[in-house]
Amino acid sequence: MTDDPGGPEAGDASDPDTEATASDVDTDDGGIDADDGGIDADDDGEEIDVDDSLSLDRFHDALEAEERPVATASEVARRLGTTQAAARDALATLVDRGDVDRLDVESDPVVFYPTEWGRLASRERVVTFPKRREIVVDRPTQFTRARLSQFANLVDTTGTDPGTRGYLYRIRQEDVWAAPFEDADALIASLRSVLPRRFEHLEEWIRDQWRRAHRFRLYTHEDDYVVLEAASESLMGNVADQHLADEHVRAPISETEAWVNETEVAAVKRALYDAGYPVEDDRDLDTGDPVDIDLTTDLRPYQETWVETFLESRSGVYVGPPGSGKTVAAIATMAAVGGETLILVPSRELAGQWREELLDHTTVDPADIGLYHGGAKEIRPVTIATYQIAGMDRHRSLFDSRKWGLICFDECHHVTAPVYSRTAELQSKHRLGLSATPVRETGSEEEIYTLIGGPIGADWDALFEAGFVQEPEVEIRYVPWRDELARNEYASADGRERRRVAAENPAKIEEIRYLLAAHREQKALVFIEYLDHGDAIADALGVPFISGETPHRDRTELFRQFRGEDGDLDTLVVSRVGDEGIDLPNAELAIVASGLGGSRRQGSQRAGRTMRPEGSALVYVLATRGSSEEEFAQRQMRHLARKGVRVRETNVAE
Repeated sequence: MTDDPGGPEAGDASDPDTEATASDVDTDDGGIDADDGGIDADDDGEEIDVDDSLSLDRFHDALEAEERPVATASEVARRLGTTQAAARDALATLVDRGDVDRLDVESDPVVFYPTEWGRLASRERVVTFPKRREIVVDRPTQFTRARLSQFANLVDTTGTDPGTRGYLYRIRQEDVWAAPFEDADALIASLRSVLPRRFEHLEEWIRDQWRRAHRFRLYTHEDDYVVLEAASESLMGNVADQHLADEHVRAPISETEAWVNETEVAAVKRALYDAGYPVEDDRDLDTGDPVDIDLTTDLRPYQETWVETFLESRSGVYVGPPGSGKTVAAIATMAAVGGETLILVPSRELAGQWREELLDHTTVDPADIGLYHGGAKEIRPVTIATYQIAGMDRHRSLFDSRKWGLICFDECHHVTAPVYSRTAELQSKHRLGLSATPVRETGSEEEIYTLIGGPIGADWDALFEAGFVQEPEVEIRYVPWRDELARNEYASADGRERRRVAAENPAKIEEIRYLLAAHREQKALVFIEYLDHGDAIADALGVPFISGETPHRDRTELFRQFRGEDGDLDTLVVSRVGDEGIDLPNAELAIVASGLGGSRRQGSQRAGRTMRPEGSALVYVLATRGSSEEEFAQRQMRHLARKGVRVRETNVAE
């Protein structure tokens, strides 16, 4: 279930944005130039008298006259004014010479096409739409994808098998602002290395965006206060003065400088970013007391690149699928920074998990790790706190008083939620975010990059192809109504109630039983949205149900049993508490029974529970046929498909 990135526009020669035309195609052996063969066909398709010999050039002319990329022997004979038998024999000679290929198809007995065209179809092709700042690449090489990932956002992919996919990239403002180059010339050189020719309009837009990204900066004055500096007097007057509120600035210093209220630094950066001018942060922030920590785990090549890129800019968001090692890369970043570190997480379970990861991958002294949440209040050189606690007024002053060398925002999409947003105002010399996909349905992805830093990471598909992460098999299964009472209840309901009835379709329990039986050797997670539905499924299957209401101690014990550390629990029913961050490395099967009205990010996270470096990865999404769940399932899974994950669909029998 993927969208064609090119759409009808990609092949529409009338589209003013389309830069690839027939004249751009490299055809060195006769090509498709009608002038080369000296043979024409008039508009009425009149036959042209030629001798019985057939050259590759004349075959090209027949195709052009036919206005098709392939032709039957009878069509070639008609266009070149010879008999069908003679044309068939001549085409057979061209096939023997390797100049033409033949193909049996359903609509024609046999069609022929130039061999060179078949080779062209398997090559990388790049089509540029400069006015929309979009690039469509069919069968891209690793080189092309690596270059494009430096300055463009992967929007969508099509195709099913690695090596045959098409990719749609879009160059956005924030991509240019965060591009890892010394200057605009280096960025343009990288762009030119992958495009078929130069596009002056696109290059000028990129240069303009690069200039915008280097027009404002924050620095620490020698008297230890924060200064906003503009590149010109007009920028300070026409941009900063117009977009900054009175509480953001204490007083002007000069025509190009202003004294910034230190408590409003995050707001200043956000306001100017929204105005189209990201701010360079060159403040002399402390790194706190040094932390004695060394990494004991070898990094994968792409993880090393993430860390190097981050250290150059001192901010950024590691974006990659579950299982790609974002936590290990973050720990390597902590070791490289070597200063006091605050790690913010959405739950107590994740806090404990982070502590174990630090002990597993570093030489850090356990006494130097503190947990700060509802069950513990410890400040240490490395402190792991929940967003909710760190954002509370009664704890906030404690976190503000520390000189953090690094703040790490795990599952950083939480930063823009109102209850957690105050944590983004905590200041540190380095700011790192982690997320499988930072998108929020509120459209606040850009705000995440403003508050923390630009995206850093490989596209999911590259990690699948390289074998670092096992690509999940995702299947949407459309479940029918088998209970007439439930069907009638759905028909008479509306709004949220209708959505709930579809989610709790009783036929889903039977389908879950079938899937668990079909994969009886695999550890399974069953995701639900509504607590009553979770209780019903758990009771029917005779397995535990974990929700936000499950006591922390019981929850920890059940996860331990599922991991095989203490007991042998094969199946868990989980609510949203299982969506984020819980490390269940032996989860091989995920069944999304309900919750399809949730976000695209939630769909990615639930699919991601099975993404691991080795072993099978299966995700079944159950949607009630004929309900709004069909659309929700397709929307959620389309987001995965755009990242290179294959998605198939199945109608469950009545």
